Amino acid sequence: MPSIPGKYQHYKNEDIDDYFIAVGVPFMGRKMMAMSSPLMEITLDGDNMTIKNSSLFRTVENKFQLGVEYEENMPNTTIKSVTKIVNDNEMVTESVIPESGAKCGRHYLFSDDECVVTLTHEKAQTPGKRYFRRVQ
Repeated sequence: MPSIPGKYQHYKNEDIDDYFIAVGVPFMGRKMMAMSSPLMEITLDGDNMTIKNSSLFRTVENKFQLGVEYEENMPNTTIKSVTKIVNDNEMVTESVIPESGAKCGRHYLFSDDECVVTLTHEKAQTPGKRYFRRVQ
């Protein structure tokens, strides 16, 4: 059974541009984010989780309690999110963009070797996917 906490290095994207357009990321920001290869670090202490994404462009760290609403600072807005562990190898973050009321989310699927993050937005035609290899 894979463990959720760990370090994961991004290695590829799939259908990511449509998602970034739907959430309102400007052209240059989309290109920079699509080209970035962040290191994602997930730690878990009881119900307290930290997800840290570090790249050459920026580092974003979110600390929150599972199942409790928290704010995530995005480049162009702040969203309200709730993250829950679904089972031993899945986690879901459901978010609302306050200005528009639009719903978006992230689904994390963990294996012994990787984490696949599926990004959804109600206005995106297709979900975007980001693939991360587990690093030791």
